[in-house]
Amino acid sequence: MIRVLVAKPGLDGHDRGAKVIARALRDAGMEVVYTGLHQTPEQVVDAALSEDVDVLALSILSGAHPTLVPRIMELVKENHMDDLLVLLGGIIPEDDVDPMINLGVAKVFGPGTDTNDIVAFIRGRVEVV
Repeated sequence: MIRVLVAKPGLDGHDRGAKVIARALRDAGMEVVYTGLHQTPEQVVDAALSEDVDVLALSILSGAHPTLVPRIMELVKENHMDDLLVLLGGIIPEDDVDPMINLGVAKVFGPGTDTNDIVAFIRGRVEVV
């Protein structure tokens, strides 16, 4: 079973989209852990480690992704989580998508993305053992 951590790093207090994604992934047969609001990058990566997840799905609506994502990716690398699929969703300006990909984010999903597309992307990238 694919294990996913849905995380809300930073001070963003809007989690409706994260909850919609969490439910869609769960309904697709994935095991989902949701961190809740206001997580630090360290808390997010610690949770990903302790929960032994295959996917880290970050939801950021606050515009803080240029600060939060580099730190999260740095911690992912420091912890040798090379096989972790990192996804980013939320309000990410088009000019920021390539920099996020260059940091190691596998895919950026914007508002209105069909949840079936997210499920298909994850299934296409994560090998189920």
